[in-house]
Amino acid sequence: MSPDRERRLITVLAVVQFVNILDFMMVMPLGPDLACTLGIPLSRLGVIGGSYTAAAAISGFVCAFFLDRFDRRPALALSLLGLALGTIAGGLSTGLVSLVLSRVFAGAFGGPATAIAMSILADVVPAERRGRALGTVMMAFAVASVLGVPAGLELARIGSWHTPFFAVGALGLLATALAYAFVPSLTGHLARSTDAAREPVLREFAAILQRPITQLSLLASAVSNFGLFILIPNLAAFTQGNLGYPRERLGLLYLAGGAASFVTLRPFGRLVDRHGSFKIALAGTLLTIVVLLAGFVFAWRWIPVPVIFLGFMLCNGLRNVSVQTLTTKVPTPEERARFMSLQSMTQHLFSALGAFASSQILGQIGGEAGPSPASCTARTRVLPALVGIERIAWISIAAMIVLPWIILRIERAVDARDAASDAS
Repeated sequence: MSPDRERRLITVLAVVQFVNILDFMMVMPLGPDLACTLGIPLSRLGVIGGSYTAAAAISGFVCAFFLDRFDRRPALALSLLGLALGTIAGGLSTGLVSLVLSRVFAGAFGGPATAIAMSILADVVPAERRGRALGTVMMAFAVASVLGVPAGLELARIGSWHTPFFAVGALGLLATALAYAFVPSLTGHLARSTDAAREPVLREFAAILQRPITQLSLLASAVSNFGLFILIPNLAAFTQGNLGYPRERLGLLYLAGGAASFVTLRPFGRLVDRHGSFKIALAGTLLTIVVLLAGFVFAWRWIPVPVIFLGFMLCNGLRNVSVQTLTTKVPTPEERARFMSLQSMTQHLFSALGAFASSQILGQIGGEAGPSPASCTARTRVLPALVGIERIAWISIAAMIVLPWIILRIERAVDARDAASDAS
């Protein structure tokens, strides 16, 4: 493949990642808007985010066993088309049930889309340039965080909650067309995808899962994502309903949080390289606990909402960088794809469990009806306050407390394995 075609392909894959990540990330900050229009209790917003991640976890893992039997180009295009149609269907929802079903449909196609995109990159880009290409594609996460989510919030404020769903759905259709136009037909892997060659796949997964270091790594991902997503789907509702933060400034709040996280990721990564994952994970965990106590458990009103929000984003970023850096050292190169598939499934699954758990624990002042139309149409929106936010904050703290201990055990296991390998 010529350099120009390779660059064009990498750009298309970055667009695919951007649409996929934005589709997932934009819905949770829109929760109060959805509650106002569709009459959804604020305490049930976690179900909306959890339904997407649960579907993505299951479909992504199941599809890992048969996606290699198809040409990459139509497989990617079909996944993107399903994602786009599911997102557009979300914009046509009339209540909680129809919205959840549309998010399940979108997640079922969004899960495989990332796996296929990464497979295309590995198939096409030579190993000596793959790291740079992967970095370009993964920048989509930062762009979605910094620009995509605030843009979705502003579209909803200027238009209605339908607008960001239709906009992202249109981007999904555009990504589908780009994938079919610029991704070449890739069938070289089909020769290696016979049933005989696939027979040991389950045994290979089982062999990876039997290793204590793999179990610890997946446990770290599970604990980290559960602790995060028991809170994240409720952040927008909490800041508006409990802390009285104005809806018209919510986009700026997410813009500042995304920008701060983006700017600090590289310095955080250098800290991990210099001091090791355990020390940085411990520091990030302790700082996160302080933020949760101040902002969610005791809810000290003298601390400005942006300080609590930015502190939450930055402290979790510090902790997540240490976890992700260490878990990349766990698999051997020849099993990395299977390991990453298991880790992605674990992350999605426990994100969903955290979101579902929050919807079961939380309540809202005034009962379980959705916000009143009057409170939603007022110039200064007054939403019902969530009840029980301190309980889910304590659960998040309990999950985070064990994380540094898990990280320490993984770090020691990796060091011992590497030392044994060097000795041999």
